[in-house]
Amino acid sequence: MQVPLPSVGGFDGSEHLLPVRIYYEDTDFTGVVYHASYLKFFERGRTEFLRAAGVEHRALLEAPDPAAFAVTKLSIQYRAPARVDDALVVRTRLSYGHGIRLRAHQRLFREADLLCEAEVEIVCIRPGGRPRRAPDLMRERLAPFVGNNRDIV
Repeated sequence: MQVPLPSVGGFDGSEHLLPVRIYYEDTDFTGVVYHASYLKFFERGRTEFLRAAGVEHRALLEAPDPAAFAVTKLSIQYRAPARVDDALVVRTRLSYGHGIRLRAHQRLFREADLLCEAEVEIVCIRPGGRPRRAPDLMRERLAPFVGNNRDIV
């Protein structure tokens, strides 16, 4: 018997799992998920990954030396359509962390069926948009989740 994940998801090893439900607002007029909606699901997956690892956006922005994130590169592959009322899971893992960059590999599943996947490069920035090194606390909290034992330096 599988125990349902809490709404903010949880970790399976170093991979974060976030359940999402498809609502009518996520779809086109045929009930198929609109292509840009997948980006929202992946954004939520990355945000909940960070939150579960102890890194919250508000705390980063309110810190004495504030930080935020910007997506600089995105590659997405659509494999099969999601539809209204589907129960899906966003699976997120960090595959690399170095300097100001993080890479995330994200996949969206309906049960065992892979519907969509993305490779996302994210950089740490100051609120004005200039690149910056990730804050020490963030690097410490994310280090256990970064693939290949690469530290976020």
